[in-house]
Amino acid sequence: MKLAFCLFRYFPYGGLQRDFLRIAAACLARGHTVDVYTMRWEGEKIAGLPVTIVPVTAWQNHTRIKQFIKKLLPLLTTKKYDRVVGFNRMPGLDFYYAADSCYQAKVRQQHGAWYRWLPRYRYLAANEAAVFSPAAKVQILLIAGRERDNFMRYYATPATRFHLLPPGITRDRIAPPDASARRIDVRAQLQLAPEALLLLFVGSGFKTKGLDRVLAGIARLPQALRTRAQLVVIGRDKSAAFIQQAQQLGLAEHVKFLGGRDDVAAYMLAADILVHPARNENTGTVLLEAVVAGLPVLTTAACGYALYITQAQAGKVLPEPFDVAQFSATLADMLISSQRLQWQQNGLAFAQQADIYSLPERAADMIESLS
Repeated sequence: MKLAFCLFRYFPYGGLQRDFLRIAAACLARGHTVDVYTMRWEGEKIAGLPVTIVPVTAWQNHTRIKQFIKKLLPLLTTKKYDRVVGFNRMPGLDFYYAADSCYQAKVRQQHGAWYRWLPRYRYLAANEAAVFSPAAKVQILLIAGRERDNFMRYYATPATRFHLLPPGITRDRIAPPDASARRIDVRAQLQLAPEALLLLFVGSGFKTKGLDRVLAGIARLPQALRTRAQLVVIGRDKSAAFIQQAQQLGLAEHVKFLGGRDDVAAYMLAADILVHPARNENTGTVLLEAVVAGLPVLTTAACGYALYITQAQAGKVLPEPFDVAQFSATLADMLISSQRLQWQQNGLAFAQQADIYSLPERAADMIESLS
């Protein structure tokens, strides 16, 4: 088949972007052709995956999207694709990979009625309706089952159009036989003292993922733990405000910002706890990556994949609404808990038996089979 994959922006460290690339690779491996259309591509191009950059000139995000879609739709019609797969919400799709939570639900939970008068809202809501309205024929590749209820509530989307995918963790995230040696190497590179407690934060979108919450929580730790705590932050985002927060909290010497990296797995082996108190997270792939690496997790119920932490018994899930004092107290308990080894072993056992790896293959199956 001749496939078109459409997304607003590609960069190497985004969860949606990594899923896009792996689904594209699965389709290519089956002999299909895949043409990619995007406004922006950061990083190396992939052999066998032609990329068309659709130029936009607008300043505001929603007007850039509007320009992109206006130019894109005629291209898709001209090329006569068998399937058009979108990784962001837009008209003209046959399949939509639902990496983002329901926009209507988020707007109504976070903003007053005035917000719905804004041009930005009206345009983005129209794009969501183009995917989920009953009149649309778009097949929806869903990665968070709980979001189906939101989409059906606001759009009355037929249930038959939703197709739930398993998580897509890559098996190279599973702790290797030499995990202990790698842990020692990374901790040496970080120049950590033997008694240091290494907290790991991973994610692009520091505010959404709760980095400010992590810093506030560390500052509330008992003195004996706070002096031992070291936080490593991996991800691409503007860090100035968080560096300033760390300085104001007296944590400047306890936090390292490493930017986006390809060796996240090594840091998971070196860390003692993954901290991920996200405000909103449709899934949270990093949670499962930590579990299979044997890294205990502290997260929030706002993450779609938090249910796997409970299922695997591989850490703690905080209820909503978030309370920083509760987060800090739970973090302190986890750091001194005799259960840390058990959480690690539970995660490693979960990695061997759970269906959490087949997302790209299942997505390719559906793209091939559904009309």
